[in-house]
Amino acid sequence: MLNIWFGNMPDVIYDTSTYFKHAYRDQWIMDPLSVEMIRDVDHSEVISSNLIQSPVLGAISPVQLSGGVKTLILVSKIRNQVFNASRCGDNCAKWLLKIAANKKIVVNLRHLMDFGNGEFKIMVMNKKKIAHNMRELVLLAGEYV
Repeated sequence: MLNIWFGNMPDVIYDTSTYFKHAYRDQWIMDPLSVEMIRDVDHSEVISSNLIQSPVLGAISPVQLSGGVKTLILVSKIRNQVFNASRCGDNCAKWLLKIAANKKIVVNLRHLMDFGNGEFKIMVMNKKKIAHNMRELVLLAGEYV
């Protein structure tokens, strides 16, 4: 399940780009989930663990991926660490839900991310209540963001 803490949170990694630069492993980039996220969010193709073809930037290294993709990869690969998902745009919301479908994850948000019009299960940790749609999420998170 996706668990979100809205607003200030102790021990959260806010600078996900720097963390990614020093923590990522080559095999993470070749993971099928990472390849899908890179293709969808950054519209880029993974050529190898050290080479990604971006339609905007050309040939880039993994550290040049968007902050959103780097955060998603960290969330999917590192356990027992909370990352600031406010580096992610709304185009990352479905990926957070997908990652959370297979394991419990906790992220910190400083804004209200749009998870779309469908049904979902998101625990708002500040309130210890589950939101099942955007209306419920807005009502639960509103006082924190």
